[in-house]
Amino acid sequence: MRAVALFEAFKGTLALLAAGGLFYFIPHDLRHVALELVGRLHLNAGKHYPNVFSRILEDTSNAQLWLIGCLVVVYALVRFVEAYGLWRARRWAEWLAAVSGAIYVPFELYELSRGFSWIKLAALAANLAIVAFMIFALRLSLRNRSTGPQARSGS
Repeated sequence: MRAVALFEAFKGTLALLAAGGLFYFIPHDLRHVALELVGRLHLNAGKHYPNVFSRILEDTSNAQLWLIGCLVVVYALVRFVEAYGLWRARRWAEWLAAVSGAIYVPFELYELSRGFSWIKLAALAANLAIVAFMIFALRLSLRNRSTGPQARSGS
């Protein structure tokens, strides 16, 4: 569970780094991989605005940039809240992780159908593994919850 929590926090951090334009400080060879990861992990609220925060500073009246910046911040906050909940073994976070991961599967399949890459395949596999793990954890907690009162009453 904690590994998934760390992965979710990593996704939130990557989204903020991309929106802040901080990928330009990464060496060129790794920058391509980092930008590809951001795209594959659906962290790009504005595909064409990877450094949206610095663009907002340049053009403070652009409502589209403000909207994209807000979406990135909300996305990162959701990921950080989800990571916190998973780290603390909260059931609502397990639901959030399962649902939010499952939402992206059709998009990842579509992207993979448009052209194969190892990053696309790895993103799909990681997402499917997380969804499967969350469903397993939810079923396990449901089973424990349903057998818990019977065990306490002596039945």
